[in-house]
Amino acid sequence: MKKNFITLLDIPKKDIQKLILRAIELKKMRNSNITYTPLQNKTLALIFDKSSTRTRVSFEVGMTHFGGNTLFLSPRDTQLGRGEPIEDTAKVISSMVDCIVIRTHKHEDVLKFSAQSSVPVINGLTDLVHPCQLLADVMTFVEAKGDISGKKVAWIGDANNMCNSYINASKQFDFQLSIATPKNFIPSLFEHEDDVVLTHDPLIAAKDADLVVTDVWASMGQEEEEEKRKEIFKTLQVNKEIMSVANKDAIFMHCLPAHRGEEVTSDVLDSEASVVWQEAENRLHAQKALLEYLLAK
Repeated sequence: MKKNFITLLDIPKKDIQKLILRAIELKKMRNSNITYTPLQNKTLALIFDKSSTRTRVSFEVGMTHFGGNTLFLSPRDTQLGRGEPIEDTAKVISSMVDCIVIRTHKHEDVLKFSAQSSVPVINGLTDLVHPCQLLADVMTFVEAKGDISGKKVAWIGDANNMCNSYINASKQFDFQLSIATPKNFIPSLFEHEDDVVLTHDPLIAAKDADLVVTDVWASMGQEEEEEKRKEIFKTLQVNKEIMSVANKDAIFMHCLPAHRGEEVTSDVLDSEASVVWQEAENRLHAQKALLEYLLAK
């Protein structure tokens, strides 16, 4: 039976925790120049309705490392949402490839596509969640600090798809999550639970945190709101004051690209606490572990 990865909750808890450890192992293998090609003659289709740097590069390079192939399809290359029903597109493409990554706006479209696909479907990002990024984030934390279970994570910024993914991750990896968003900005997946706290004060969220995370204030598709959002979010900038109330050995993450001087100051982004470049590279290794989990025998 095929397995999909639409949200972090699609992989059993014990499996997703093993997947993180496997990603670290695959990284060590790559760094030791060990050849491992479990996906020879396999093809991964990348259907991207939203632009990408890290997601596309990491999946393409990962398949190359594994001996497989990739097929990149931009909006110009498919009939997705332009006349042909999504369900019909799914049936056709899945009959020719071994796995599909979709990066698009509506989460509902990925659900429709995966329901009719005969091969595994990976969510490369929707407006609701960005689960692949969280695999890399948790992997990076484990490399830097050890087990994330029981630790405190502070999300500071927009109630966006990354924030929602951290809510799901807190369930899968058993960490405490403190979210600071502006008033009237409530993450759509937020529920009143003991391990997830919602506040509007970034200093409260960051207090005693082991990890501080943020993202841009205006995501793709929200460019027209950028100036308005700068005013709304200005008190939520991650700066030295925010980091000073976190644990003294706390680390900082950002899924990138970052707008220096807006959601994060350069002195935090470039500080010793920042692991953003390691986090970006780990997209490659975490997604290789995911591909192996979904496709390799």
